[in-house]
Amino acid sequence: MMSSVRKVTTEWLVRHMAVLLAVLGGASAFSQSWREFRGDQADGLSISSNLPLEWSEQSNVLWKRGIHGRGWSSPVVDGNQIWLTTATEDGLKMYVICVQLDSGAILHDQLVFENVQVQPDYHVTNSYASPTPVIEGDYVYVHFGVYGTACISRNDARVVWQRRDLPCNHYRGPGSSPIVYKDLLIFHMDGFDYQYAIALDRQTGKTVWRADRRVEYGTDDGDQYKAFSTPLIITFEGRDQLISPASMACSSLDPMTGKELWRVRYREHSTTVRPLFDGQRLYLSTGFSKAKMLAVRVDGTGDVTDTHLDWQQHKGVGSKPSPVLVGDDLWVITDDGILSRFNRHTGQSDWQHRLGGKFSASLVASKAHLVAVDHDGLGYVFSMGTQPQLVGENRLPEGCNASPAIIGDSLILRTNSALYRIGTNEASENKSPDLPSAGVR
Repeated sequence: MMSSVRKVTTEWLVRHMAVLLAVLGGASAFSQSWREFRGDQADGLSISSNLPLEWSEQSNVLWKRGIHGRGWSSPVVDGNQIWLTTATEDGLKMYVICVQLDSGAILHDQLVFENVQVQPDYHVTNSYASPTPVIEGDYVYVHFGVYGTACISRNDARVVWQRRDLPCNHYRGPGSSPIVYKDLLIFHMDGFDYQYAIALDRQTGKTVWRADRRVEYGTDDGDQYKAFSTPLIITFEGRDQLISPASMACSSLDPMTGKELWRVRYREHSTTVRPLFDGQRLYLSTGFSKAKMLAVRVDGTGDVTDTHLDWQQHKGVGSKPSPVLVGDDLWVITDDGILSRFNRHTGQSDWQHRLGGKFSASLVASKAHLVAVDHDGLGYVFSMGTQPQLVGENRLPEGCNASPAIIGDSLILRTNSALYRIGTNEASENKSPDLPSAGVR
């Protein structure tokens, strides 16, 4: 049995930052896969040097594939396969779809779960297929929150195992994505009634550990208990930590056992943003109700709220889109389209640009450019020099809630009704501009 460890290490950060600063050149394995939410290193970064700055329905679209149903899960990519999930508008049927990277052809369109009924408090801005899949080896793991988690064979889309017995009233629908650590599949279930992190044996689907939240919420309102953030594996001084953000607190857990190592408290709820780690500090957006950005040292034990905060920033912080960290620059966008650059050491902003619009998709960045996509399908490209410049403003006809993936010199972009591969003609030898939808449901 092969084990997988996908984590953020100090050594990788040093090397990857150098790549992003163009100290290194050439191809890298990191640019050819994007296997989980926010990419292989969970940070939204790519070493791509030739992303298109402009695109539209008529320009720099290598192919477009219609996707049935409704889903905000982000595309994940490995080899020549792109995987994503979708569901019917009413949530009664849930699917996994595999698209061929080079051509846009549908390889698999598999019904995974059928529901007799769904939870009544679904939010209109969410979907029934919002958690992003994760690819590991020959399998892709899909998660629909309380409606089910499954291991899917990448060869034939066969369901290897499934779990439908994990309790959680999401209240506003599921949103947290699963991750792989060694032989474990780990995800959050933070709802109105139950709040916990859980690890399954990724070969069998059996529960290995479950860590219930022990947070003093200070209210009986279950709406304040829910959260949607995706966990993060980091390594500090030779020890792996599972960073597990939740409503009103973020915990560091032992990823093999679920035992809490430390926690930091805050007042915000509905935490959604996936944290970032720079080798020393964790950068954490706390959630809704005027989100803050916290810079937390990760060498503590117990409650570190009063001892391990290097800084906190109240202005210009988003509650849904995740940021990117490039060198000393922490790029953050708010839900209403204010893009800011913070210094990672001080938390001070030295640059800001107001885009307007509404944003849920997380930021992604190549060597030299930053990409932000809003709810209306507007895609903005910024240079990331000393004086950042808006160098591309692009529109696709459908709105966008999913976060993009970067593969080579192309952008894999999911809108509300289609999947696009955006790139120049040189990015692919097989250009198939507009393909029929992936079935009609």
